[in-house]
Amino acid sequence: MPQNPQDAGISSKLSTYFHLHLVSDATGETLNSVAKAAVAQFDSGIPIEHTYALVRTTRHLDRVLGQIEDMPGIVIYTLVNDDLRDMLEQRCADLQLPCLSILDPVIQIIGTYLGAEISHRPGEQHSLNAEYFQRIEALQYTMAHDDGQSTHNLHSADIILLGVSRTSKTPTCIYLANRGLKAANIPVVPNIPLPQTLPDLGKPLIVGLTTNPERLIQVRRNRLLSLNEHDETSYTDLDLVVEEVRYARRLYAQHNWPVIDVTRRSIEETAAAIMNLLSSRKTEKTQLK
Repeated sequence: MPQNPQDAGISSKLSTYFHLHLVSDATGETLNSVAKAAVAQFDSGIPIEHTYALVRTTRHLDRVLGQIEDMPGIVIYTLVNDDLRDMLEQRCADLQLPCLSILDPVIQIIGTYLGAEISHRPGEQHSLNAEYFQRIEALQYTMAHDDGQSTHNLHSADIILLGVSRTSKTPTCIYLANRGLKAANIPVVPNIPLPQTLPDLGKPLIVGLTTNPERLIQVRRNRLLSLNEHDETSYTDLDLVVEEVRYARRLYAQHNWPVIDVTRRSIEETAAAIMNLLSSRKTEKTQLK
């Protein structure tokens, strides 16, 4: 996001810019993610983002408030210290600026449901806990099982993705690993058999990825051009690519593996669809017990 309207070279549209102040007592990652998602819902309005991380003292917050006063705008925050919260909200009220704690509604509903009190520890979600080490282990597993490697222990995977070349198998697996899931991926190539043990694996959710052949050719050509290679090869031949995609679909149908079309999906959307499948699978297993 641009930090200064002049930097964007659009002096005639200054009215479309607004200041967005993100105040956090931790790293600010939560605020940045929420702000990015929220701003994306509006076609008009370009935020000039100001991020203030590790704000844990009144002295630090006072400096932040000085900048907010100099550049009035929207203020959203994640502060667990009541004194700092009161100080920020009071000053924003005096300046007649909108101010919102984005975690409050979520914390309140969880606290009410559990009948528990908030811990009041800044950045608690980033603690080095079991979940953190689970993500590290998942990442290590995923990198070791990328593109058909280490097929001898696929039974340890949570998810196995299949797909022809350039169907976003690797980035999707990495995204899933960041969610703590061990994800392996195996390329589907006509006339090259998959690992013999694959159909008999009980634990992993096996998902087939597919895509539109024309779109796939475009992606492959861009890949070849980025490598300074000739883009007119069998790798991008329409007839061969169509047959390649059909072969993969027949393979998925043969084993009754769920299929996700990634043609118009982002990595995040594909991963979300996979996690929904995994959740449904776990629910079904629970109901059968």
